Amino acid sequence: MKTSTIKKHNSVRTQHSNGRPLALSISSYQIIIAVKKMKKNDRLAFLEDLLAATSPDYLASIREAREDYRRGRVFSHEEVFRKIK
Repeated sequence: MKTSTIKKHNSVRTQHSNGRPLALSISSYQIIIAVKKMKKNDRLAFLEDLLAATSPDYLASIREAREDYRRGRVFSHEEVFRKIK
């Protein structure tokens, strides 16, 4: 579902492309504080999700990788890291 972001009075409101607003009103400061309070692994996961949500190329690469895996187009650890003779 495509979304757009509208900045208003230092808060962020997200609206779906169908015109229905989400119940979200939070300042950028609140987001920064919340992210800073996260544990490192949680913060990295959040940033990866944010990247995914804002990058069509990243999302396409994930879809392609999942399709490759589903069709068995994968290499074993040994195949990838075997010593070249």
